[in-house]
Amino acid sequence: MPETPNGRDDEVRAEHVYQLVLEGIVAGKYGQGSRLRERELSELYNVSRTPVREAIQRLEQDGFVKTFPYRGAVVRRLTVTDVNELFDVRLCLETFAARKAATRVAAGQPTGRLQELLEGTRDAIDGGRSDDVVRPSAEFHAEIVRLSGNRLLIESVKPLFGRMQWIFGLAQNRSNELQRDDHMELCNAILAGKPDLACSLAHSHIELRREPVLAALAQTLDP
Repeated sequence: MPETPNGRDDEVRAEHVYQLVLEGIVAGKYGQGSRLRERELSELYNVSRTPVREAIQRLEQDGFVKTFPYRGAVVRRLTVTDVNELFDVRLCLETFAARKAATRVAAGQPTGRLQELLEGTRDAIDGGRSDDVVRPSAEFHAEIVRLSGNRLLIESVKPLFGRMQWIFGLAQNRSNELQRDDHMELCNAILAGKPDLACSLAHSHIELRREPVLAALAQTLDP
């Protein structure tokens, strides 16, 4: 844990625990339906129960955890409905973000890390490192949102991209090659400052990924 100028306060500790537990959920370390015991987490991460409790509350607010009387916190069990809702929300928000990003690039806005993140995803796919694709792919989409310049949108979608990593990590039969090509086309449209094309490509990319992900998870998730 890093020190803050005023010491190791509970707010920073809670954020640290939140990130570690979220990473554990996404990676499958904390499986769906498994209990998150405050005592065990506080011992594991060498913090008191207060920041652990705060982290769990945030995880519940963001849709990763549910709490029950006498049982405590439990990692949520995802459903097919959850997956469909994720794609529906992405169609609304990410198409807008792609359009805004391309508009701002056309007006001279720096392109940030978009090209770098695209290359990271492409290298993982071309190198056959399937396990390394999920994170840079989510970061690529998050960078498009950041380039939109809409601060409320940027803050609002943070839990969404955690959910993306979780769901995509569970779905193993998606075509990484198609994803790579879609990302390249979308990136090129944004870098070229073409809002209509960027919006259209974002929409088709998200919608075309829906069915493969649903097919991969249909046998393991409840409706």
